[in-house]
Amino acid sequence: MESARKVDGRVERGDRTRQQILDAAVDIASVEGLEGLSIGRLALKLEMSKSGLFAAFGSKQDLQLATVDHAAEIFVEKVVRRGMAAPRGLPRLWSLCDSKLEYMQREVFRGGCFFAAASAEFDGRPGPVRERIAAHMKAWVELLAGAVQRAQKEGHLQADFEPAQLAFEIDSLAQGANWAYQLFGDPTAFDRARRATKARLDAASAPPPRRSGQRADRRKPAAAGD
Repeated sequence: MESARKVDGRVERGDRTRQQILDAAVDIASVEGLEGLSIGRLALKLEMSKSGLFAAFGSKQDLQLATVDHAAEIFVEKVVRRGMAAPRGLPRLWSLCDSKLEYMQREVFRGGCFFAAASAEFDGRPGPVRERIAAHMKAWVELLAGAVQRAQKEGHLQADFEPAQLAFEIDSLAQGANWAYQLFGDPTAFDRARRATKARLDAASAPPPRRSGQRADRRKPAAAGD
């Protein structure tokens, strides 16, 4: 029993150390990029030995991949879980959109949206890091598309809209807001994105169901000049 507790204690300390390392890694990478992240840079920031960091990650690429995954865990906690807590249908879709805009606006990562920066840095660089970034980004857009589809099934959105297209459009508004805020320091960017997102969802909304007994207006439209 005593031996097991010692092993558990070492594992727990190891997990805490790894968490500390990855928290520092996403902070650095969000500002300086994943290519600016190195074992030496982290060792200096954390006042740790390079050998200890090498033991934890092995290579720069392993460190980059672990950093991307850690950023994704933070994104899920701050955006996805909060958004998914809303009722199904249009409320949940809007909550997901608003949660992402709030996450960008609050600068959860020091350099803004981690994945917006990482995508721009690696979109033209084939390899495991690019593939990992793309996988996390794809999961988010597919989640949005699924929320659109659910809103259609709930009768909140028109059925003839392609879910992937609408998800692409509303996520592009968030990406544009992050770009305007980070590059220009535009404090109105996120409110603009919220208004544009709401307008797009309003345009895609299904008309309210006709009340029982309500008859359709069959009158022909008036001719021009009437």
